[in-house]
Amino acid sequence: MDYIKQRLIEVGRPQAELVRDLIKNHGDMVIQDVSIEQVLSGMKGVVSLLTCTSKLDPQEGIRFRGYSIPELRDKLPKMKKDGEPLPEGLFYLMLLGELPSKDDVVFIGKQWSERSQGIPRHVFDVINALPLDAHPMIQFNTAILAMSTQSHFRKAYMSGMDKKDYWDPMYEGVMDLISRLPIIAAYIYRRVFHKGKYIDSDPSLDWAGNLAHMMGFDSEEVKRLLRLYMVIHADHEGGNVSAHATHLVGSALSNPYYSFSAGMNGLAGPLHGMANQEVIMWINDMLKELGTDDPTEDQIRQYTIDTLKAGRVVPGYGHAVLRKTDPRFTVQLDFGNKYLPDSNLVKVVNKIFNVVPEILENTGKVKNPWPNVDAISGALLSSVGIREYPVYTMLFGVSRALGVLTQLIWDRIYGLPIERPKSQNLDWFLNKTGMKK
Repeated sequence: MDYIKQRLIEVGRPQAELVRDLIKNHGDMVIQDVSIEQVLSGMKGVVSLLTCTSKLDPQEGIRFRGYSIPELRDKLPKMKKDGEPLPEGLFYLMLLGELPSKDDVVFIGKQWSERSQGIPRHVFDVINALPLDAHPMIQFNTAILAMSTQSHFRKAYMSGMDKKDYWDPMYEGVMDLISRLPIIAAYIYRRVFHKGKYIDSDPSLDWAGNLAHMMGFDSEEVKRLLRLYMVIHADHEGGNVSAHATHLVGSALSNPYYSFSAGMNGLAGPLHGMANQEVIMWINDMLKELGTDDPTEDQIRQYTIDTLKAGRVVPGYGHAVLRKTDPRFTVQLDFGNKYLPDSNLVKVVNKIFNVVPEILENTGKVKNPWPNVDAISGALLSSVGIREYPVYTMLFGVSRALGVLTQLIWDRIYGLPIERPKSQNLDWFLNKTGMKK
């Protein structure tokens, strides 16, 4: 047993005992009243999940095991002192709740590099059987399911084992799956957009750097951006669609491939991970209509007003939970201004940020007029040469694996049961309120 798994046992078993004690000794405590509006508007704000990897605060934004994004940029190991934090370090932090050393990051990176070589040939055959014009998320998700033939969890479960040990084969499967996602994503990218001219993995590179390399980008600029991208998109507590779907399917003791596939189906929706594509499309449509790559703030203001008058939304602005500028947007804007100051798209994003919040706030209908993570991510990717926007959500999915699959391990450590909320028909709600049909 490697030392990280041993450490996970030391950290996890006492916490699992705490969860059992909570249920046994305080299970009948009422912690929250729920309104009809909350039930019928997506259960927003209703505490109904146990998630340890990250926490989303309406005012502070995302914190990973208590650490903000600026703190992660400062404290997590990097390739270079002035670089971006390595995703391997964030995975360690979310898994164990403690900051990693450089040796810890090297160990995880080596594990992922070794495990990544075990992708069965049939996975690529399945991808190649799909039409080239199939959306990258279709190909990505199909490949995830095809890899489930090697599920450690399914084999261990079928052979019979103590449920307290379910976390072990789940950990093994999660480590395999995370290690292989960059290869799958890069393969799909090169297949669809570069005529199938594939680039072999480089075991000497870090997880995100190797993804950039296999996609065909060997500049330090792109590797640096993908390291940041993979860190800030990794998790967003348990209630977002991709995290909740992964947890929900996992609660049935489905293996990590089935569970993560469910999460990716949710991520592919335009109200979730596909929003980054909609942002870049909105910006490109605006530039095309205005006939310039360098619009003025007044031009952007009028285009925004016209967008709203047409009954459409401004993509990339607003959030279901946040009530301030998303720190993930802020850190990306800082990155763009620092490393890509000559990019027209970065300049346009700055101008949009200057005018859109005020316009949305003045409508009186928007609770959060501030930009979210999607408002700039596509602009940065496009600025470094990754201009094929259908691939953006797939890159989001590679990153999101870090958080949702780590939580899946903890779901098995905690011994959480199958999720089964109660539902009622419309008559029940009408009777509760005294309303009539």
